[in-house]
Amino acid sequence: MIEKFNGIFYLIIFLVHFIGIAVYCFQTIVGTKTFMDKFGMDHSAAVVVRFVGALMTGWVIMAIYIMFIRPNGVEGTWAFFNLIFIIHACVLVTNFYSIKIDKTGMNEKSSNEGIIAPAVFLILTAILCYGLSDKIYIT
Repeated sequence: MIEKFNGIFYLIIFLVHFIGIAVYCFQTIVGTKTFMDKFGMDHSAAVVVRFVGALMTGWVIMAIYIMFIRPNGVEGTWAFFNLIFIIHACVLVTNFYSIKIDKTGMNEKSSNEGIIAPAVFLILTAILCYGLSDKIYIT
């Protein structure tokens, strides 16, 4: 398995990234009320919060498939990694605008987590795209 990821470093980055995403999936789908209370969100937004959690769950399922089931591992999976990178970039820009500029819906429980988390995930994905480029861009 380590060989599929060009060594232990990129395997760890992959695991950290997708375990982090899985934590958000759990918080938004199973611990919805607690998650919403943490950010001072009205409970009427539960469906949308779970919707976002469900989208992220698809990423985690695909990562599990790539890691454990797919015979070639990450080979040829450029579309998946690039899509995750683009999504993180879009979330980062959107959240930065929402939190720092527009401020709609901001309250005393609002935090910079909405900027920090996607920035960290974006960096991790960039590292993966770069470090696995010899494998993921094989067609």
